[in-house]
Amino acid sequence: MEVVKAPNKYQAADKFSIFLGGSIEMGKAEDWQSRLEKDLSTYSDQLMLLNPRRDDWDSSWIQDPTPGTQFHEQVAWELNGQSQSSDLIVYYFAPETQSPITLLELGSYGSLDPFNVIVCCPPEFWRHGNVAMFCRHHNVSMVENYDDMLTFIEKRLTDRSVH
Repeated sequence: MEVVKAPNKYQAADKFSIFLGGSIEMGKAEDWQSRLEKDLSTYSDQLMLLNPRRDDWDSSWIQDPTPGTQFHEQVAWELNGQSQSSDLIVYYFAPETQSPITLLELGSYGSLDPFNVIVCCPPEFWRHGNVAMFCRHHNVSMVENYDDMLTFIEKRLTDRSVH
């Protein structure tokens, strides 16, 4: 399986690409992206995961949107991954986080192509009701736990004959 982490470059290929959007919050959230990578390993031949969780993240970086800064590089990578390079976008809301950027991204991309978005939002997430209503209103698929999210992704991969 090809796993591309920010800020590494990637090219759209014949592989099915999944953008892993969701809770990171400077390490407050579990590393659900690595867990998903392991759980999808049987699809490795034809799958590319775009993972914004950087190995070299430094929380001292300031939010400077000037081109050339690490912040700009990170955010541009994430925006491009969601808007141009993904066959499926996953948004995972970890209950122990507030995930303001994930909420922003869901609002931006969730309604554009709802078929290609899956949201996992446990009932314990502090804005579960808002997320559920957004998903219902925009016909975005939503589940409430990791296992159901994994099942949804595997079904999508199988339906697209990627396996």
